[in-house]
Parts: sequence; C-alpha cells; structure tokens
Amino acid sequence: MNRDLVDLYSDYLLSSFGATTATGLSDLLGGSLSHDQITRFLSQQRFDSKTLWQLVKPMVREIEDDAGVLIFDDTIEEKPYTDENELIAWHFDHSKNRTVKGINLLNCVYHAQGVTLPVAYELIGKPVVYRDAKTDRLKRKSTLSKNEHLRRMLAVCQRNQVAYRYVLADSWFSAKENLHFIRSDLGKHFVIALKSNRTMALSREAKRQGTFSRLDALNLPERQAVRGYLRGLDFPVLVMRQVFTNKDGSTGVLYLACSDLESDAEDIVAIYQKRWNVETFHKTLKSHAALAKSPTRTIRTQSNHCFLAIYAACRLTWLSVTHGLNHVALRTRLYLKAVRHAYDELQLLKAA
Repeated sequence: MNRDLVDLYSDYLLSSFGATTATGLSDLLGGSLSHDQITRFLSQQRFDSKTLWQLVKPMVREIEDDAGVLIFDDTIEEKPYTDENELIAWHFDHSKNRTVKGINLLNCVYHAQGVTLPVAYELIGKPVVYRDAKTDRLKRKSTLSKNEHLRRMLAVCQRNQVAYRYVLADSWFSAKENLHFIRSDLGKHFVIALKSNRTMALSREAKRQGTFSRLDALNLPERQAVRGYLRGLDFPVLVMRQVFTNKDGSTGVLYLACSDLESDAEDIVAIYQKRWNVETFHKTLKSHAALAKSPTRTIRTQSNHCFLAIYAACRLTWLSVTHGLNHVALRTRLYLKAVRHAYDELQLLKAA
C-alpha cells in the first residue's frame, strides 16, 4: 500500500466540491503526478476492509472503551447512468421501497466517547447471473447474504480485539442467527429493532409449550422492558415498545430487543439512540467524501474509490475531533478558502 497516495487521494476527495477524477487530481498538483500514475494507483492495488483496519486502528485505540458499541447498517449509492456489473447492480432500497441501481455498502462503525469511526465494511457484490422464472429476465444475486456478511465482520472485529459491549442494528439485521452469534458465540450484548410480526413467549413455560404471540398482539406497555423469549432463541431478552412521532405528524411503533437483562427501558432507548451515528456517517460519506463523484468504470477502480471515500470520511471525523468543528463547518471552511482564492485570481486576471 502506497500510504502517501492513499492520503493524497483522500485529501483530494475532502477538498473537492465537484467530480473527482484522475485528471482533476493531476491538474490540482500541477502535473507532478500524472493521470496515468493515479489511474494505476486506483486500478492495480486492491483495498478492502483489512486495509481499512490497518489505517484506522491507531485512531480506534485512542477512543476505545469497553462500553463502546458496534453499529451495522447498509446504504445504497445510486449509479443510474453507470454500466451494470457485479458491483453496480440492482438493490432493494427499503427507504424508498423499490429497487435502485447502484452500490450497496454495508458498514460497521465503532462509536465510543462521542466519536464514530469505520472499522469494517463490505461492498455487496452480485456476481451470480440467473434467469428469473417469473419474468424470464436475467438478474443478479450475491453469494452471501448481508446477515452472513455481518457475522463475518463481527468475527473480524473480535479477532482485532475491538473493545465494545453492544451491537446495534435495525430490524433488517435481527435474524436469529445474528442474535445467537452475538450473545452465545461472542459473549456480547445487542440492542436491535424487531419487526412487529416477530413472535415472543412471555415465560419459559409458554416457550416450552410453543405459545408464541406476535409483538403487535401482545399489547406491551409503552417504554417498559418486558422479559420474554423470542422464537428461535434459547436465552431470554428484554423487549420494549416505543411510540414515536414522524415529521409528518403520524405516529409509528418501534420494538427493541435487548439481551442485557440488567438494563431498563431508559437504558435500552439511550443505547439504541447511538445507532443514529451510522446514519450520520453515511451522510458524511455522500456529502463530504465524494462517494458518488467518481466516473470510474471498472469494478476494481469503483471498489477502490469506495474504500478511499470511507477512509476520507474517517479522516474528516478525526479532523473534527482535533479542531472541535463539525463536518459541515470544516467543509465550509475549505469551501470559503477555495472561493477566496478564486476571487483573488479573478482580480489578477482583470488587472492584467
């Protein structure tokens, strides 16, 4: 790994406000680094989650805390005009309730002492091409599910000796295999959202008799933790119901499951609220780290650009910690400096 080029390219992503290209970076450097050198850097080296850990490990060790949390969530960066391949594929976007064409990125971020850093990621590729029996159209699918990727990433975090207590995720990652793996195999706890049709027994005896009821039929008290057994789990959990108000004034219901039986409802809510930090990280990736602003065409260059955008977002977070400014304030400062330089250059041209 050429660390100087990695840092240079990630700096370019953070300081750019338009498309990020090999030509653009070469021009920015006055030709000291050629277009071909940058293209080779993006196309010949292979960056992945293991590379990311090598870079972020020193930062993680500085903020590490046994009460830290690992947060999982995926995001889709739409690429409607880029040629389809196993990386640029059609994925279901649950926020839009439809399939979209783009890159599906599964992130694992570590949050401790108020700082959020990426520690693992997976680009969800779809290398298997098959013909759909219903539509008779060619489609793509992954060799591993996102839940399988999650368990692999957790195992890697365990090998890397990341200190944490809880795993946080939304209901898309609440599969019983994940919950068993977190609690039984890793010895960690989870606070994870559940869908309303998940079934639970309110006692060990009811579980033994197979008496399970849907969460939305149990009339659970609001913001009170109720002990019970989710179908498919051997250990008890706390489940609570939280009613919230949406921006449009409508109300919704959130069910949360927590494996830490010493927690109460307020603890569970406070812990799960930390999950929002992964959403903030995704916003940083898209708005401040140029995730979508590269016209790369090959799988290798596309995946390497994603890696460098993740690393750039991490570096922006660390600058935020160092200077006490949020991401928007830092980027605004860079933008104003760029505008000022452009203004001064314009005055010189006018005076010539």
